[in-house]
Amino acid sequence: MHLNNLNMNLNESNPVIITESDYNLLKPFFSKLKKTTDEMSLSAELSRALIIKDDAFPAHAIRLNSKVYIAEEITGEVMELTIVLPQYADIKQKKISILTPIAAALIGFRKGELVKWKVPAGLKQFKITEVIAPQ
Repeated sequence: MHLNNLNMNLNESNPVIITESDYNLLKPFFSKLKKTTDEMSLSAELSRALIIKDDAFPAHAIRLNSKVYIAEEITGEVMELTIVLPQYADIKQKKISILTPIAAALIGFRKGELVKWKVPAGLKQFKITEVIAPQ
């Protein structure tokens, strides 16, 4: 399923946050990503992110290795996923690469926030219902 990242207007007042260590892990991928004007790309997300110290990062915010539960607003269908570096992605274990649109859309957002994606059937809205911090 092809997904476009979040609707930026939805969360403009809440900037994307990312830990310093996650940002450093993602920098090599960021430099390899195609430079684009697409405001919904991972590179756009990272370029607008606030980088904070690991110990200051809120437990309820999404970062690499977070387990995330999102609920589709209309149907209530819940999806579980863990956002990982590309080499650790495994769909059978619900581990999704940070380079996928869904993971790029979620990184840095927090429990309770709403995120929109374009899917083949149209625009869908999801609520982040739970974030479990990496151990």
